[in-house]
Amino acid sequence: MIELAVFDMAGTTIDDGGAVYRALSEAVTGAGATLSDSDLQAWMGTDKVQAITALLDLGGISPTDELVASRFAAFKVALAEAYRTDPPTAFDGVPEALASLRSRGIRVALSTGFDRPVVEGLLASLGWTAAKDPAAPISPSTTVDAVVTTSDVAAGRPAPYLIHHAMELTGVHDVARVLAAGDTLVDLQAARNAGAISVGVLTGALSREALTEGPHDYILGGVVDIPALAECRPG
Repeated sequence: MIELAVFDMAGTTIDDGGAVYRALSEAVTGAGATLSDSDLQAWMGTDKVQAITALLDLGGISPTDELVASRFAAFKVALAEAYRTDPPTAFDGVPEALASLRSRGIRVALSTGFDRPVVEGLLASLGWTAAKDPAAPISPSTTVDAVVTTSDVAAGRPAPYLIHHAMELTGVHDVARVLAAGDTLVDLQAARNAGAISVGVLTGALSREALTEGPHDYILGGVVDIPALAECRPG
C-alpha cells in the first residue's frame, strides 16, 4: 500500500470553474501577446511566473522581468476577483476520498503551481486545514497532512520537487510508495520524474485522449476513484 498521495489543487481536487485558465489567459493577452489554446494547456499546472514568461515569449512579446512581474500581479488580481465572485468548491466526494485515504494511514498532500499567498486564501475559502506537523500521527481534525507550493521549491512542475518536498515533510522515503495525481500533462510528467505512481484525472480541461499522451499508470474519472485502487487498499 502507498504511504503518501499527492494531489494537484485546481482541476483535480478543487473545482474553480476554469478561473485559473481565464486569469492566465487574460494576464498574457493583456500584454498584447497572442495565445493559442494548445499553448495555454501545455503550460497549465506549472509555476505561474514560469508559465507567463513562456506564454509571453510564445505570443511574440519579450518577457522582461518587469513585464512578467506586472502580468503575474494582474493574474493574481484576476484570480482573486474570480474566486470572490464565484468561490471554488471541492469536487463532489473529494473530501470524503481524502479522509478515506488518511483513515487507512496514507498521508495526503496538496501540491500546486500557485504561490503560498494564493493557496492560503484558497484553502481558507474551502475551510480546509493542514496539519501543523505533517509527520505527526494522522489526525481526522485536519483535511490534509501537507501543502506544497511553488514558493517552497526550486522549480515547479514538471520538475519532481513538489512531490519530493511533500515526501520530505511527511517523512516518506520510498518513491515507489507515493502516488501523485493531477489533471494536466505536466502533473503526469512530474509524477513520473519523481518516481511515483502517475495518475491523471478527467475533472480538468483535458480529455482522456489528451491525458493519455502523458506518462501515466492510471487515467481515472476523478480523485474519488483513487481510494479503490489496489495500491490504496490494505493487504
